[in-house]
Amino acid sequence: MLLSRIIMCIDMDAFFASVEQKANPRFRSKPIGVIGGGPRTIITTASYEARKFGVKTGMSIPEAKKACPHLILVIANNARYTHTCRGLEEIFRRFTPDAEIYSVDEAFLDITATHHLFGGPEEIGRSIKRSVKDVFGINCTVGIAPNILLAKLVSDIAKPDGLRWVKPEEVGGCIEDIPVKELWGIGARTAERLAVLGIRTCGELGRTPSSLLRSKFGIYGEALRAMGLGGCSRPVQTNTEEAKSIGHSMTLPRDILERTDIEHCLLLLSEKVGRRARKYGYLGKTVSLTLRYPDFETFSRRKTLAEFTNDTHDIYKSVLRILEGIGLRDRIRLLGVSLSTIVDDPHQIPLIEEERKRKAVLRAMDCVNDRFGEFKLTWGSYFRREREGGVISPSWKPSGVKSVHLK
Repeated sequence: MLLSRIIMCIDMDAFFASVEQKANPRFRSKPIGVIGGGPRTIITTASYEARKFGVKTGMSIPEAKKACPHLILVIANNARYTHTCRGLEEIFRRFTPDAEIYSVDEAFLDITATHHLFGGPEEIGRSIKRSVKDVFGINCTVGIAPNILLAKLVSDIAKPDGLRWVKPEEVGGCIEDIPVKELWGIGARTAERLAVLGIRTCGELGRTPSSLLRSKFGIYGEALRAMGLGGCSRPVQTNTEEAKSIGHSMTLPRDILERTDIEHCLLLLSEKVGRRARKYGYLGKTVSLTLRYPDFETFSRRKTLAEFTNDTHDIYKSVLRILEGIGLRDRIRLLGVSLSTIVDDPHQIPLIEEERKRKAVLRAMDCVNDRFGEFKLTWGSYFRREREGGVISPSWKPSGVKSVHLK
């Protein structure tokens, strides 16, 4: 008989806003909204004081101000959040080596083999909550369950500042009436398709025949039914991150259409992607370009290269060729570049002298920028660096290829 796992989801409460309130006493107990530094920013996190007035993540500034006229807007401090995330990781690893820092404000811990050393799952949860509060002055919610799916769900239910443990025999009763849209991994579109079939709750999903779900969703139908029953086979991923793609995107300070402006941004993005790939020893063979219009229509196009690369110019030339095949219908609001079909870089010395020189130049530039700061040394064609003023991506990790340089 397989031993039931004990998985813990630790989710920080209103993380960005809570960190800002702790750092600045005049924000405490006040409605604040964390925003980016650019002119086109939105609410990325609202404090619980602001949420009482209906301020939500993703709102525009005018919408948020209408809901809460006395809302205090705070520009995000990414370095402060990443510093806190690294400290949180140290706390988590006191209780188990099997810790996955899933995002800047969320982590999964497998405490199956260690919980008895610390007084049981609930005592570990209480200890972590106390440590987070004592060290950083912020709150977190802890959900404990037999797998990641349920631990995540339980942490959402227990928010804010909660702690809940759902044991295997309690799973059915816990999720019976939970809407399927609340399950991690079921998006709005899938929830709509399930609703057409009369499936709105986890209980209804779990009782739906697999044959029906397969006919509508293909092989994913099996996974959906398992989710409805509270099942999830995904383990806590504790090994060094295995990159599937390396990407970077930016919402532009203003909509652009001029070719030179677009090329300027694409070179910046290509360098960010290439530099991260080189830093962590990866090569990629598929380059993707993502565009977003002012009406928020977003699409991507990709190109497979003849050879694997992490060279900035290879990436840049590829996205330019992709761009040439797109008939732009409007100005551009967002641009993104990514490198996928990833393999480890064998670090072979090129046989052709020109290629050796290019690698040497890239290596020298990376060394200078690692020491003195990003883009202290850059390409001549990228002579204007505009302040992005963005907010850290939720997928940021304290180590590995997701750990981008932040100021």
